[in-house]
Amino acid sequence: MQTLEKEISIQENLDKNCAIHTINSEIDTIIKLRDSLDSNLTKALDVMQNAKGRIILTGMGKSGHIGKKIAASLASTGTPSFFVHPAEASHGDLGMITEDDVVIAISNSGESRELVDILNYCKRFGIKLIAITKNAESSLGKAGDIVLLLPNNGEACPLGLAPTNSTTATLVWGDILTAGLIQRKGFTKSDFNQRHPGGKLGSILQRVSDLMHKDSEMPILEEHSNMQQVLLEMTSKRLGCVGFVNADGIFTGMLTDGDLRRCLSPEILDKKAIDLMTKNPKTISKETMVSEAMKIMHDKKITNIFVIEDNKPIGVIHIHDLLNNGVI
Repeated sequence: MQTLEKEISIQENLDKNCAIHTINSEIDTIIKLRDSLDSNLTKALDVMQNAKGRIILTGMGKSGHIGKKIAASLASTGTPSFFVHPAEASHGDLGMITEDDVVIAISNSGESRELVDILNYCKRFGIKLIAITKNAESSLGKAGDIVLLLPNNGEACPLGLAPTNSTTATLVWGDILTAGLIQRKGFTKSDFNQRHPGGKLGSILQRVSDLMHKDSEMPILEEHSNMQQVLLEMTSKRLGCVGFVNADGIFTGMLTDGDLRRCLSPEILDKKAIDLMTKNPKTISKETMVSEAMKIMHDKKITNIFVIEDNKPIGVIHIHDLLNNGVI
């Protein structure tokens, strides 16, 4: 039993040491990439930002897999982009690339034979080519109008062969370009939401106008309403609150079921809403992102918040609306 435990302990140490070596090697590669950044970064971003067409990513093997991810990141952040497989390009897909496009070709060695037809096509039609490679003197490096160099730092795998450091550095280059274009274009959370309508991310980036209760669903009364009217409105609308307006329709306050419980007394039915309501409560606009509304409700420890436009209520949102839509 002790021998088995000792063997397991030895294997755990070996695994951990291998993991630490891999992590440290890839960190070192990224640091080298950071320290090697030069004016070619700005040149690449200039070309990409000014492209009249799309950004086309291409690469073989692992470089191709990373290229697909980069294309997806660019497309989702406001830069039309897609991936063209170099082998398919040689059999007709070159027609997907136009003279208005920019091609980003990826090859760690810079000598992937499958890229030859795309490189020749770019030269023939004057299509801007950004090369991502570790060797500026390679076929790809010489063909590129702009070269984004990968650190020549070997690979992290025990054999020094499997793409690890090189693919990580390529992925980081893609993130650098994506982040740079987001900053240059002034791409906003709202723009991001338009491209991510599904899933939890999409739900967080919704506007409150997408979720709020409005019109006949909104619990609203005149501020001089009696408490019997308030109780009926709160019960029928089932949102645990009622908002109040003055004679001009201006939002002036609100009452929650918690407020009513705190001021219960035999005399409560003799009161008017204006006597008990919370005046000038926290409100939001219809353009408020759902994530921001969630933070406000959390910080203020409230479960309801009214949506106001021109000082008049146009909706109300409840914490359950956020829960039901996967925001929290």
